[in-house]
Amino acid sequence: MSLLTSVDTCPSRVDDFRVLLDEALHDFLRAREDLAPELAGELRQLILAGGKRIRPTFAWWGWRAAGGQAQADAVVRALVALEMLQCCALVHDDVMDRSKTRRGRPSVHESFAARHRHERWAASARQYGDSAAILVGDLALAWADDALVTAGLPADALGRAWPPWQAMRTEMITGQHLDLLAVARREESLEHAVRVAALKTAAYTVERPLHLGAALAGADDDVVRCLRGYGHDIGVAFQLRDDLIGVFGDSSVTGKPVGEDLREGKRTPLMAIALSLAHGKPAAQRLLRRCLEGSAIGERTVDDVRALLVELGAVAAVEKHIGALASSGLAALDRAVIDDGARHELMRLASRAVARTT
Repeated sequence: MSLLTSVDTCPSRVDDFRVLLDEALHDFLRAREDLAPELAGELRQLILAGGKRIRPTFAWWGWRAAGGQAQADAVVRALVALEMLQCCALVHDDVMDRSKTRRGRPSVHESFAARHRHERWAASARQYGDSAAILVGDLALAWADDALVTAGLPADALGRAWPPWQAMRTEMITGQHLDLLAVARREESLEHAVRVAALKTAAYTVERPLHLGAALAGADDDVVRCLRGYGHDIGVAFQLRDDLIGVFGDSSVTGKPVGEDLREGKRTPLMAIALSLAHGKPAAQRLLRRCLEGSAIGERTVDDVRALLVELGAVAAVEKHIGALASSGLAALDRAVIDDGARHELMRLASRAVARTT
């Protein structure tokens, strides 16, 4: 099946776009399967193991919202770049967090380490696994650039897309560093946690993909401003929902152990709010800080912390904030002078992003 070639075949729904994007991903990876085969093989498995394709989907509807119609096939190929960028972030994040699983299978560094042990190779299996995984992430980042510049976009469209693409890469890395810094400095402020969420997730998950798509279509400044406003608020709401899933999610659905964020000591807005609400409650503060210090905790402690987060009202506060962000994001979208069909799909995407369970 060939990719899109005309406006008549442009997918008009999110699910239609997903089919075409997956085909483009397969084609992109197939053309490179002989390059760095062991690294590429792990990358391919990670991509094909699942994923919601959120970033390219938002970019597609940013493009459609701004009136994009021509060169649809090239745009789909270009948006493969966003999935490559996401894979880079996931692989490197798992190494930093020492996560053992991703999308229901061993994380990339765990997979490489397991092979090292099985083959009885020399030196440290853990170091080999970490090093090889870093290279997989680097390969994904390099291929992200390749996907964008070799997609067949007109020169003017590529030129418009390049500034938001550059910004997105830098914001993603900056957000990850701020996340590391929060742990090192024992940050407890809500302001810092929200800033990390805005850079590490909101910017490169929703806001910049929308910006990229709109830029490809030649959107004017007012449209870009409205889409970015929507994207920022929906992106932060997406991360807040992710924080709740990381603590309360069903492992059979998420593919990750229950309460993994608590075991990893993640300094999320949820935990910052909980600490604030625990002021004057020494026992509650001790329990929360035990998690934040990254101490080894068992199932009982996880259950105790989950119950405490509900009891303190932290979960309710986060849910309220998600609702407020969703409302403000949709208000920004309502102000945008864009295609009505795309507006409807962006409203649906916002609903999915803030009410999801995985």
